[in-house]
Amino acid sequence: MSGSTPYPEDFLILTGMSGAGRSTAAKVLEDQGWYVVDNLPPQLLVQVAELATAARTSGFDTLKIAAVVDVRAGRFFTALRSSVKELRDGGWHPHVIFLDASDESLVRRFESVRRPHPLQGEGRLLDGIVRERALLSDLRAEAQAIIDTSGLNVHQLSRKLVPMLGEERGPALRLAVMSFGFKYGIPLDADFVFDMRFLPNPFWIPELKAQTGKDSAVADFVLAQAGAQEFLDRVVDLMAPITEGYLSEGRRYATIGVGCTGGKHRSVAIAEALLARLASDRIATFVVHRDLGHE
Repeated sequence: MSGSTPYPEDFLILTGMSGAGRSTAAKVLEDQGWYVVDNLPPQLLVQVAELATAARTSGFDTLKIAAVVDVRAGRFFTALRSSVKELRDGGWHPHVIFLDASDESLVRRFESVRRPHPLQGEGRLLDGIVRERALLSDLRAEAQAIIDTSGLNVHQLSRKLVPMLGEERGPALRLAVMSFGFKYGIPLDADFVFDMRFLPNPFWIPELKAQTGKDSAVADFVLAQAGAQEFLDRVVDLMAPITEGYLSEGRRYATIGVGCTGGKHRSVAIAEALLARLASDRIATFVVHRDLGHE
């Protein structure tokens, strides 16, 4: 595999925990024009990349390939890390997206479809989940992006995944600002977590209780509180050297978690306010309100 080979720029490996939404994510990719190969043995990744290269050489410049690889491959799955290394050693630049979810969410999803976990064997459902987490721990640590789907519905997962699929010529870093409620759990994929519970809660104000942080009355109330503007300024200052470091290290995605009690008022208003402040020519920001409407 010569260094002069026209390697495909768009080559995604979609993996993660069983029940975390890989099938849904694969459908999102297909809707965005990606050619998705599901349940691919890792040993075939190089051959798929070579096919993509041949197709591009033949004039299919817009071909985008995604491979879904997971523990359904059985004993073949253990070769995933070595196959990814082989791709990189050969000059390709695959991007691994790892889908995760809390144990509670995974158990609930498996029970709802009444199917066993692929690693459950003769044990409990939770035993299979524990085995899979241990098997995937190194791969999760090396992934370019981690998406926690615990509190996301199909549409929210799509809104979080699609901005990660932008062209290389666009912003070098895509920064997600995710509001959430602490009572529903901290997002597993958050690189930074900020707690908005130091601000007065609009929930206790009758005329604001039914509204959300996206409504101007709530946003104005939250942003007018002592410490709110100072917090925003300091987050922007804090993230400046961090995002520069990410860019120099080639990291493409990051997630900032902004939490309050229920994820409806304070965290939503602050997340919306952070969007424009953190955006730049090299950084594209987008918002995900994980728990909005959860109550």
